[in-house]
Amino acid sequence: MLARRLAALLPELDDEAALEASAIRSLSGGALRSGLVRRPPFESPHHTASAVAMIGGGSGIIRPGAAVRASGGVLFLDEAPEFGPAVLDSLRQPLEEGVVTVSRASAVATFPARFLLVLAANPCPCGNYGVSGADCACAPLARVRYLQRLSGPLLDRVDLRVGLQRVSSAQRRVSRSAPSTAQARERVAEARARAAQRLRGTPWRTMGDVSGPWLRATHPLPADATTSADQALAAGRISMRGYDRVLRLAFTLADLQGRDAPGRAEVGRALFLRRGIPG
Repeated sequence: MLARRLAALLPELDDEAALEASAIRSLSGGALRSGLVRRPPFESPHHTASAVAMIGGGSGIIRPGAAVRASGGVLFLDEAPEFGPAVLDSLRQPLEEGVVTVSRASAVATFPARFLLVLAANPCPCGNYGVSGADCACAPLARVRYLQRLSGPLLDRVDLRVGLQRVSSAQRRVSRSAPSTAQARERVAEARARAAQRLRGTPWRTMGDVSGPWLRATHPLPADATTSADQALAAGRISMRGYDRVLRLAFTLADLQGRDAPGRAEVGRALFLRRGIPG
């Protein structure tokens, strides 16, 4: 449910992204009802999908896969450990480079594939491990093997890891104030505008697109701000790729708060979110 709401929080696509999304929809055989596609796409392939269905291919005309159709929007993999290892590993190139290259004997096609990847996974095969009031029938080794289906290289490209508990009936009855979708989308748009100002004159539009070396060279943070990330890198708890992703996330957190640059709190929170919150 949260993953499906995420696409609604994203601002409308600009002209360039809308033209790209419309071209991809046309190549996929979809109809354009009223002009260009303006809303960020949402793709949620079934866990039985093949690598071709995820990336793209075909014996005749090369068609875009779900990862390409999600470009500019959200790619949601529910029950992520149930996907085939080859399917999950096929996402490593688009997550790193933002493009997908499909090679066939007759042609080679390169498609844009820059999306927000959302993975959802149960804590174990039966889904009851760690759930209050529920009994887990899975052996410890089965739980480990289940989550190990998500490879280390793939998880190294995941910026946020959040554990969730089931909503109880008491929590459901409690009234809580929360911003509307429109209000949250406006806040996201303001953060993206701040990032666009920072990235003016570069080939990037959002902080998720920025290369780590460029960010560290042009917007270096003081040593006291990056202490937690530096210590995690030195201890081997994160890789250099992870370090750069922590910095990018810290800048995004600062943009959401209306700040020009992150401080120690934002870097620490970014590292905390990357390493995961216990469920």
